[in-house]
Amino acid sequence: MANIAVIETGGKQYVVSEGAVVTVESLAGATEKGAKITFDKVLLTDDGSKTQVGAPYVSGAKVSAELIENGRAKKVTVLRYRPKSRYAKKKGHRQPFSKVKITALS
Repeated sequence: MANIAVIETGGKQYVVSEGAVVTVESLAGATEKGAKITFDKVLLTDDGSKTQVGAPYVSGAKVSAELIENGRAKKVTVLRYRPKSRYAKKKGHRQPFSKVKITALS
């Protein structure tokens, strides 16, 4: 079984393993390609023989990653409409994201 970890970033939780490419919520401060990122909010680690579960985080556990790219997702169209009142509003939204490659679990 491969080494895995569950990390928390951007209010979401992700199951990661070494070498995995993960799309997470936009990371502040990481702007240039190849920037080193450390996720210290690790909820669970598993190395195949031993599993550590945090309460809420595993103490001393870190996940290192490298920034691949920052971008924005496809546009989502939001339409508000009220019948018989001539009310219609149309809005668009593109959610920013960061794509990272997991380099090490420790």
